[in-house]
Amino acid sequence: MSGVWVFNNGVVRLEENPAGEPGRLEWPSRVLVHVESNEVMASYGVLESKLLSLGWERFYDDPDLLQFHRRSSPVDLICLPKDFKQFRSMHMYDIVIKNPNQFEVREI
Repeated sequence: MSGVWVFNNGVVRLEENPAGEPGRLEWPSRVLVHVESNEVMASYGVLESKLLSLGWERFYDDPDLLQFHRRSSPVDLICLPKDFKQFRSMHMYDIVIKNPNQFEVREI
């Protein structure tokens, strides 16, 4: 996990992408790309359609998360934040690892 450690009011937290804040380093932006179609996953609607076509199913266990699972493998679970603005590179790499040769993360 990469980022910048921020200390504020006695609390330390890891900030993954501090881009745009004055005095901070700007990190490269990353996007998730479906390899076969070369399409950037710009929304959960687009991502969901690709995952469904690869055999993933929606899992409605937690209302605060968007989750997908594979019926053929009970240990395969993709958990994403409900808000696409919170979709980070760690979520992208989770999708890439669980779908070899189908997705890749690219820097823009």
